[in-house]
Amino acid sequence: SHSGGTPQFILPLARAAVACGCDALFLETHPDTKNALCDKDSMLPLDDLEELLIQIRAIDEVIRGKSD
Repeated sequence: SHSGGTPQFILPLARAAVACGCDALFLETHPDTKNALCDKDSMLPLDDLEELLIQIRAIDEVIRGKSD
């Protein structure tokens, strides 16, 4: 069976979760989402992961009052 996904919500939901104080995220990523063997419609392209991690780290630092 095949279920759809809404990958366009990965980035805003991850940022919102971190802004609300979550301690962890579970993300599925793949270098070629169109050819992933499972969950291809729900994956973050691997090329987008670094920028997301940079953004959520910055959000987390603001929320928790940290800085480098």
